[in-house]
Amino acid sequence: MKKYILTLDEGTTSARAIVFDQYGNVISLAQNEFTQIYPAPSFVEHDPIEILSAQYSAITECIIKSGIKPEEISCVGITNQRETVVVWNKLTGEPIYNAIVWQCRRTAPLCEKLKSLGLEEYIANTTGLKIDAYFSATKIKWILDNVTGAREAANRGELLFGTIDTWLMWKLSNGKIYATDQTNASRTMLYDIHNLCWDKKLLDIFDIPESMLPTVKKSGSIYGKIDIMGAQLTVCGVAGDQQSALFGQHCVNKGDVKNTYGTGCFLLMNTGNTAVKSQNELLTTIAATTEKQAVEYALEGSVFIGGAVIQWLRDELNLIENAAESEACANSVEDSAGVYIVPAFAGLGAPYWDMYAKGTICGLTRGAGKNHIIRAALESIAYQTNDLITAMQNDAGVTVKSLKADGGAARNRFLMQFQADISNTNVICPNNSEATALGAALLAGITAGIIDQKNTCINSTAMTFTPNMSEAKRQKSLQGWNRAIKSTISFTKEEKL
Repeated sequence: MKKYILTLDEGTTSARAIVFDQYGNVISLAQNEFTQIYPAPSFVEHDPIEILSAQYSAITECIIKSGIKPEEISCVGITNQRETVVVWNKLTGEPIYNAIVWQCRRTAPLCEKLKSLGLEEYIANTTGLKIDAYFSATKIKWILDNVTGAREAANRGELLFGTIDTWLMWKLSNGKIYATDQTNASRTMLYDIHNLCWDKKLLDIFDIPESMLPTVKKSGSIYGKIDIMGAQLTVCGVAGDQQSALFGQHCVNKGDVKNTYGTGCFLLMNTGNTAVKSQNELLTTIAATTEKQAVEYALEGSVFIGGAVIQWLRDELNLIENAAESEACANSVEDSAGVYIVPAFAGLGAPYWDMYAKGTICGLTRGAGKNHIIRAALESIAYQTNDLITAMQNDAGVTVKSLKADGGAARNRFLMQFQADISNTNVICPNNSEATALGAALLAGITAGIIDQKNTCINSTAMTFTPNMSEAKRQKSLQGWNRAIKSTISFTKEEKL
């Protein structure tokens, strides 16, 4: 019996390939970075051909390092950067423009126009999303409107659109697979997350022919065969990176919450079969499921500056030499000496949504030193995450009993303990840190029948952090954070006057 799963983990800066066994253990891993293209301020692009090359090279290296033959691989899972857009000619197989990356803000003026037309409520009710350049729809429209001959080719039915999962499957199957999954479709701002179809009104608004759009399947589905080193391997699982991490962390029950502590932080709560409409500026999105499950949903909130605040301490302030050093520095002082850092370097996200906010440091005294500032920076990640937890609890009417953590900053024990304390909930860190890739592997393995969907031990717990802060101290700390947030927003308002 074939017992290995190949996962393609195509991120924003690198393409990775991982071979897992049927118990979720990593057998081998390979990774290749690819070029970040900045043609103008706030414009971000990738070369789709370079992504394909980097991904296939990683696959080849990973399989060779594993010591197994491609024929021994049972199935393939794919997880990817979401919202990034590729448009290509289906006759030639060539992209007509670079991939426009989720970070790109070139379509912000178009988004403002859509808001002025009063479309916010319809788009929120239909797609669960805010009108923002973050999502795919305006990027597709930009390509059709700005690339010579694109609009005409699209109307002739010659162009195809895909998020990165779709692009990879189409190329690796020689054009035989043209599909995406519900989690990626739900991030395009074109997909009706309630009726589970492309929304014709939105296609008309953005002037996008439906012939450009892929078939949408459940995350755990049989997509078809791709050619890997001469072997025909079946893709059985596809999910956008954050929903894949939610599944990889086994957040499959209503109220389960995970946070990925990366450059930013992405907090998702499984809300079961109910698409909860947020009253706190969170996003409603589709969670990853298999064919045997009814559709499930999630609330999502983003912290723009998470681990990036530690990079700031290292690279701009030169307070530490590496990220790991921050833990010892934070532990060397009893508290932050009343110092609060609001790292609004890219504005504030949910639940504040102030895109003009700038970072602030509050509460400085003569006695505040380097380690107090480092501690305050780490604490800011937990405070921002707690803001999202509070918003989600209010929206879903569910008390968060535990928070599952993954990502690079989740290795910082001080941060994880402070998160448990300030959120008054257990923080659970898994033994397998590859939660995103593991999610796609689990979806594929379950669909292929080599993993039991009821197996809850496949991503075992490495460490649990329990709350150890008095309620009085917790409330005082939160009050200080809320004052710091108000000061940040007030500073922005004063600046705009």
